[in-house]
Amino acid sequence: MFLHLGQYTVIKTDDIVGIFDIDNTTVSKHTRNYLSEATKKGRVVNVSLELPKSFIVCKEKNGEETVYISQLAPQTLVKRFSQNIDGGFKF
Repeated sequence: MFLHLGQYTVIKTDDIVGIFDIDNTTVSKHTRNYLSEATKKGRVVNVSLELPKSFIVCKEKNGEETVYISQLAPQTLVKRFSQNIDGGFKF
């Protein structure tokens, strides 16, 4: 199955490690450091043209992680994820 993150970006649901609220999680120093390191390594893909609301961590086949920044709320992404599991591919 696939999950649409916005701005023509679709990822495989099997690759998702987690979907996180950007406002709540970036309060933590550890999260800010994680995102900073991912950015330095070129592992961040910004699919948001608006204010980002979530980030999605995906594990690639080579073991590396890619972080997607999305303007969609984490609740919206989780709902889409659940709909994919229950009823096939939906936007």
